[in-house]
Amino acid sequence: MKVAKFLLVLAVFATLFTTVRADEVADWNRNLFEAARLNVPATSPLLVTRNAALVQAAVFDALNGIERRYTPIHVEPAAEPGASRRAAVVQAAYAVLVKLYPSQAAALLAKRDASIAAITSDDGDTESSAGQSIERGIAWGQTVGDAIWAWRLTDGIAPAPPPYMGGTNVGQWRPTPPAFLSGAGVQFSYMTPWVIQSPSQFRPGGPPAVTSQRYAADFNETKTKGDISGLNRTADESLYSLFWNFSTGAAYWNQIALTLAERQHFTLSDRSRLMAFVTLSMADAAIGCWDAKYTYSFWRPVTAIPLGDTDGNPDTAGGPFTPFLVTPNHPDYPSGHSCTSGAAAGVLARTFGENSSFSVTSDAPEMAGVVRSYSSFTEALEEIKNARVFAGIHFRSACDDGSQLGQQVADYVQSNALQRIHGNGNDK
Repeated sequence: MKVAKFLLVLAVFATLFTTVRADEVADWNRNLFEAARLNVPATSPLLVTRNAALVQAAVFDALNGIERRYTPIHVEPAAEPGASRRAAVVQAAYAVLVKLYPSQAAALLAKRDASIAAITSDDGDTESSAGQSIERGIAWGQTVGDAIWAWRLTDGIAPAPPPYMGGTNVGQWRPTPPAFLSGAGVQFSYMTPWVIQSPSQFRPGGPPAVTSQRYAADFNETKTKGDISGLNRTADESLYSLFWNFSTGAAYWNQIALTLAERQHFTLSDRSRLMAFVTLSMADAAIGCWDAKYTYSFWRPVTAIPLGDTDGNPDTAGGPFTPFLVTPNHPDYPSGHSCTSGAAAGVLARTFGENSSFSVTSDAPEMAGVVRSYSSFTEALEEIKNARVFAGIHFRSACDDGSQLGQQVADYVQSNALQRIHGNGNDK
């Protein structure tokens, strides 16, 4: 009996950690996040949203340029007849990644060569034409990757704006300890979106007034649950606050998407479209989020709680406060993680159903062996929102409104991009 139970446990963990079935969309998505993690310094969660969209947009337009099933993201279909879909995917992803991470050029080229070498004539080519098909796929993938890269060079990512230092009025963001850095990612607040009409299209109504009861409730929750002492957090609350902070939201949600796609036996084309929806939605949610952050420029708990006696609210007592985790250097409202997670969850709920169960692991060494499991996307989002509050780095309203912004962006992206050329029926 004990042996049977042991084998069952092994089977469960084997299922959780089984590598997603190899295909070029999944392989190069993983290569993307590995490159982001290995970069020195590691790519920030905000910048990862843009980088992931760059790669997956190139992958989608390269594959779609051969299949011609959907409206393109940017590059009109123009592949030569018989071009290998798999080779096009590999080359498009590689073409973007090597520009994003030139210091990793040798490693990326080795992965590219290995991917191309693994391609056989199963794209429907005859054995004699397989070489020509792959060559055409490579040429088309390079064309698309270059076009996507050139297109987004003018999206506002550069030049960086002057340092943003906020202000010292009540409720206003200012640099936070320990490094007291200027506000990060200001250019994302005015960056050209991928699909939505403008950065402000889904701008939320703003944080609660500091004199309101809602603000007092937010203040006292973060003060109580988010302090470094951990006296008011359970061990699991501390664990998942760390878990969702050690890697990027994009890395987690791309993993979840690929796992669910594998479970449903998505084709190469299905996966390409799904990953484009996920990354475009997260990228536009980040842009919308940063628009709101720098519009409202609301202070962080690490600033607000010590100054509680100065905010005019009788229910916010000031005092010493050290958050459980280090506060990111940008305004509180809305929460970036909540915005992008809301977008990804919105895409996946619409694709697989709200009550889909799934598990997720972290690519961060600090979280090796930790598995988080959920019975619905709402359950995961609630944990993520709690994680930001219990880490002491956000107020609840920033997380609730951020999640809603992300889901609104996802709905818009799925309704207005990558539409079927012959009818708009939903598919995997």
